[in-house]
Amino acid sequence: MGKNYTVPPDYCIAPHQAGTLHGLFFERVRQSPDKVAYRHCMGDGWREFTWREMAEEIEHWRRALAAQGLQRGDRVAVMLRNGPSWILFDQAALSLGLVVVPLFTVDRPDNIAYIVRDAGVKLFFFEGAEQWRGLCTVLDQLDGLECLVSAEPIDGAGESRLLGLRDFLQAGQAPVEAAEIAGDDLATLIYTSGTTGRPKGVMLSHANILSNAYATLDTFPVREDDVFLSFLPLSHAFERTLGYYLPVMSGATVTFVRSVALLADDMKTIRPTLLISVPRIYERIYGAIRARLEENAAYARALFYFTIEVGWARFEHAQGRGPWKPAFLLWPLLDRLVARKFRARLGGRLRSAISGGAALVPEISRMFIALGLPIVQGYGLTEAGPVVAGNRPDDNVPHSVGQPLLGVQVRLGPRDELQVKGPNIMLGYWNQPEATRDLIDTEGWLKTGDIAQMTPSGHITITGRLKEIIVMSNGEKIPPTDMEIALLQDSLFDQVMVFGEGHPYLVVLGVVNPEIWTHFAEETGIRPDIPEALNDSRIEARVLRRIAGSLRGFPGYARVNRVLLLREPWTIENGLLTPTLKLRRNEVTRHFAAQIAELYAKR
Repeated sequence: MGKNYTVPPDYCIAPHQAGTLHGLFFERVRQSPDKVAYRHCMGDGWREFTWREMAEEIEHWRRALAAQGLQRGDRVAVMLRNGPSWILFDQAALSLGLVVVPLFTVDRPDNIAYIVRDAGVKLFFFEGAEQWRGLCTVLDQLDGLECLVSAEPIDGAGESRLLGLRDFLQAGQAPVEAAEIAGDDLATLIYTSGTTGRPKGVMLSHANILSNAYATLDTFPVREDDVFLSFLPLSHAFERTLGYYLPVMSGATVTFVRSVALLADDMKTIRPTLLISVPRIYERIYGAIRARLEENAAYARALFYFTIEVGWARFEHAQGRGPWKPAFLLWPLLDRLVARKFRARLGGRLRSAISGGAALVPEISRMFIALGLPIVQGYGLTEAGPVVAGNRPDDNVPHSVGQPLLGVQVRLGPRDELQVKGPNIMLGYWNQPEATRDLIDTEGWLKTGDIAQMTPSGHITITGRLKEIIVMSNGEKIPPTDMEIALLQDSLFDQVMVFGEGHPYLVVLGVVNPEIWTHFAEETGIRPDIPEALNDSRIEARVLRRIAGSLRGFPGYARVNRVLLLREPWTIENGLLTPTLKLRRNEVTRHFAAQIAELYAKR
């Protein structure tokens, strides 16, 4: 059965109308000049910016960039928190035919220096003092960089290339015309996270991103009165295409959160209608709810789980996969007592949410959906613009990543590897023709590296990574990702990694949730704050029983014999996560090599 495609509404700007990403923005200005485009907290209050006001500011930024002598095709880097300045810089640069290189505000200085050198960046726009401290340690590695611009005032004595934002903007007095650029021209270099080795620069054209955003509108409809909440870094391809260019295309309003730490408060204030996030945010909400439930009375827990059961059955019935049940008659009461209170914590107006960037634990999507917030899971990769597939609200199969977007072809290659072809596929890797040939064949099929299954209806399920297979000493081949997803359903763990390469049995490395760990240790009769508590044999025995329960549905080879419990989270700063919060397996293995060796030495 094929997918039924729909045409986005007239208020949505089609790629042929836009031509380029800069053309998209100014077509939106033409159509909706006085509509609110962005909201941003400045000082003590929220300020609104119309499309017309943004266009006027972009002109100032374009003059400032041109005053630096930049030529069409030059690369310029941006390392800012989400906000209007990110948009202004991006649009001004694109209008001059410059190539934008986005960088994560939290990254290692050596990684930043590598990207700046590899891309041949001429101008670098960054946030302020925090980033400057890191940059100062690698300035001697940035010989090709001609200008650094700080958004905030800093003390940069001795660095002649450094400009403050005010001086940068004041230097651009002469009017300058937008460059003549085409849809196939290079728009951006987005460096992949690099879970192994150095990151590669993904070359995406204006047409790659425009086609991808427009095709997403067919799967995930956006209304012109929708309100987005922007908190994923705009340096992430997922947020940039769906949280920036997609709202421009549809005319929706974007509100930039004050910080991820204040996300819960901002959701109640802004009351967004659509949410775009990676699973980590949904996992945190789920974990907080589970923690509160454990403190509630038995009857409150029973009511919550009964609401989940009824809500999920209602969803399955609405999707045409389940029968009508008499318990549905209780939903108005259950909604008032339980579900509506949950939705109110998220602003009370969310009508849908997208999860992408990594796999979402089925139990988490089940809870959100059952409580009246349909999460639609999607799939993609930076090299594909980035969206490849997604579930539709009216055809939502939560354990899958949905069906291919309009115009995107998929197939299963050798070893069931998902392969993708379409107008969204990158131009190639920057300065790496051999790596490009290894990834994209002569017919244009991109090898994703993900193992997949497809149903007759076209729904795709990702079952693992070709390069993340554990080969044990007994010859068993184990994909760890599904096991890790199952383990993370246990609220004791915030982060986990399954290890067993070349060994006779599996071990688990797990970062514990501080609050749950305290209760767990005290129940075991051990003080949670003493260093040796994590290694206590009584603790390990209890944790291994919990792990066995989480992995009950897996084959016998999935048995875990030892566990290493850890307090310190795996982060970008300590090099154990990528800037997109993916696990660096090799780095984790190296970092804890001694402890892992001890797990195998003392069975």
